Amino acid sequence: MENNALLAIAVFLATYVFIISEKIHRTVIALVGGMTVVVLGVISQETAIHHIDFNTLGLLVGMMIIVGVTAETGLFNYLAIKAAKKVEGRPAQVMLVMSILTAVCSALLDNVTTVLLTVPVTLSIAQKLKVPATPFLVSQILASNIGGTATLIGDPPNIMIGSSTDLGFGDFVINLAPIAIVILIVTVILLELIYKKKLVTTDELRAHIMTLDENKELKDMALLKKSLVMLTVTIVLFGLHQILHLDSATVAMFCASVLLLIAYPSHEKQLEAVFKKVEWVAIFFFVGLFVLVGSLVETGVISMIAQQAMEVTKGDTASTAILILWLSAIASAFVDNIPFVATMIPMIHEMGRMGMENLTALWWSLALGACLGGNGTLIGASANVVVAGIAAAAGQPISFVRFFKIAFPLMILSIIISHVYVYFRYL
Repeated sequence: MENNALLAIAVFLATYVFIISEKIHRTVIALVGGMTVVVLGVISQETAIHHIDFNTLGLLVGMMIIVGVTAETGLFNYLAIKAAKKVEGRPAQVMLVMSILTAVCSALLDNVTTVLLTVPVTLSIAQKLKVPATPFLVSQILASNIGGTATLIGDPPNIMIGSSTDLGFGDFVINLAPIAIVILIVTVILLELIYKKKLVTTDELRAHIMTLDENKELKDMALLKKSLVMLTVTIVLFGLHQILHLDSATVAMFCASVLLLIAYPSHEKQLEAVFKKVEWVAIFFFVGLFVLVGSLVETGVISMIAQQAMEVTKGDTASTAILILWLSAIASAFVDNIPFVATMIPMIHEMGRMGMENLTALWWSLALGACLGGNGTLIGASANVVVAGIAAAAGQPISFVRFFKIAFPLMILSIIISHVYVYFRYL
């Protein structure tokens, strides 16, 4: 193995260790790792820029802008309070409707943005009902990752897979939404049984929930109408983007730009507020990661790993698909699924170049494993970490071990269901 390949592996593994240890912020260490392989001459700056997937970044930024503007209207608070009132403040049913709301929003927006919007309202409702917030928060974490599995834009791993293949928004919905719905139903039913005894409140406290006026949450009806129109246009264009020969990032950035034009044509302060809500820390994490993985591609490391994987599975598509499903699920439970998927994507492409057929089954296995595997632990996905942070700040910390005891078995069950689905549908 040549020196550049050894250097690329050393920098990648060192970066990965620091990401897992959480001693240094993952964005800082990803950028340091990415820049290190350029400074050491493993890859040139031009090659590094070539490996940064601007389709993934553009899609993320566009959706963050659209959601940031929509959040200003109070729509998400309105939906949460309306949902709680619909079930007359019964805690178990509130958990159910908030899980479904979170899953649907995660599918149409993205899971990190969704939990940032819904969790504070959930904490408020739990406080008013005087019930522990943990059951609600655990269910929302699981629902956000399951809902995010269903579409191209719901979870960063799907955005990355869609960006590097010719699979469009419709392909993700047709192939992943049905199984995501089944897994969501199974998960919510089991959570209801697990937390049944903890979700008890008084009639007086339930009556208080019924006095809340959700309409007071809607702050700007004109902006709400504009936001809903552009959200609808965005989702329609996502459905048609392959027919129109538009990349998903183009759709997201175009719709975000139009929304800014009609919402804040000359309001600099509002524009600055919207751009502050874009998670630039996450965007630059991706930048560093793409450069790091690019160094592994350019030095032939990915090609070598793909070759060895092909030897293990003897080139059999079914064995490879199932291996990828379980490997990505277990790995994503303990390390962030984004760097794992960034490493797996070029490897699957390499398998295709080596003659493996039916790569589609491998892509769906990777998407299911990475998105659902994130439910395994409290650090498995970005949404989990975000919810844990909000809960701790609100004085309702979620224990890593308690979460693991509930979530890991449910994650394994979801992968067993996915295993059966992938096998019978694609293999």
